Amino acid sequence: MNRRNFLIAGTAASLAASAAGASESFEFVHLTDTHIQPELHAGEGCLACFERVNSIAPDFVINGGDLVFDAAETKPQRAIEVYDLYKETSKRLHAPVYAVVGNHDIFGVALSSGIAPSDPCYGKRMFEDRIGKRFYSITHKGWQFIALDSIYITSERSFIGRIDDEQLAWLSGELANIPRTRPLIVVTHVPFVSGFPQYARSKATLEQLTVTNARDVLDMLWPYNLKAVLQGHTHVREIVRYNGCQFITSGAVCGNWWKGPRMGHPEGFGVLSVRNGDVTWRYETYGFQADSAG
Repeated sequence: MNRRNFLIAGTAASLAASAAGASESFEFVHLTDTHIQPELHAGEGCLACFERVNSIAPDFVINGGDLVFDAAETKPQRAIEVYDLYKETSKRLHAPVYAVVGNHDIFGVALSSGIAPSDPCYGKRMFEDRIGKRFYSITHKGWQFIALDSIYITSERSFIGRIDDEQLAWLSGELANIPRTRPLIVVTHVPFVSGFPQYARSKATLEQLTVTNARDVLDMLWPYNLKAVLQGHTHVREIVRYNGCQFITSGAVCGNWWKGPRMGHPEGFGVLSVRNGDVTWRYETYGFQADSAG
């Protein structure tokens, strides 16, 4: 597999092949919020996590964003350092790796960084140059996976959760080429649906904790066989079930930013098992021990 779109024509033969493929069993890993950095043993923690992932032997791995800590508020040298650390460390994963962009992956957006928007790597360009496309679609064994960029850079040089107009137009065209019976999984960094704002205390605003136009996106997706939306950002384990879809937030590889568990949720990642045209989720830890709880 690669990040290029794999489109199956809507012929009877293609539909039959899709239905047959969707009956295959496989596992894949959704890990998110690695927040890799030179400090706090984060590199060693990611290596331990990736070795645990390798022991599961998934078909592929999806990183749900915030790969690095930090590119948004730092100078170029630091941003390049943490991106290089992520790329080198992620080579230890045996399975193909895909990723979506998180708010800490966007370069120089915070005013404190001192980076001008005219910088050739500003914003998401560093992610695109070093990791890949910010939104894309793949198929695997009869299942469709759509990765979206949920980070919308505001005029105040901050961010909110939002799927931009360019993606909405792309998504409309992409869905038009997908059989409505094909099982579909969407990946986003900022959650579409979450109870987190109701039960947790956070310095982030509601617009930063959830995708502000999630209803518009979901209205496009509901006519299809939407099985799951994989989410990150909040560093907690959470599943919200609605309308036949599981909105799954898979904790964080870094836990509480490499300072111990986050609100009782330990460092780990999600494993998704596809069986008989459906998907189930479990959480795996990998034994990281922080120097001290934060």
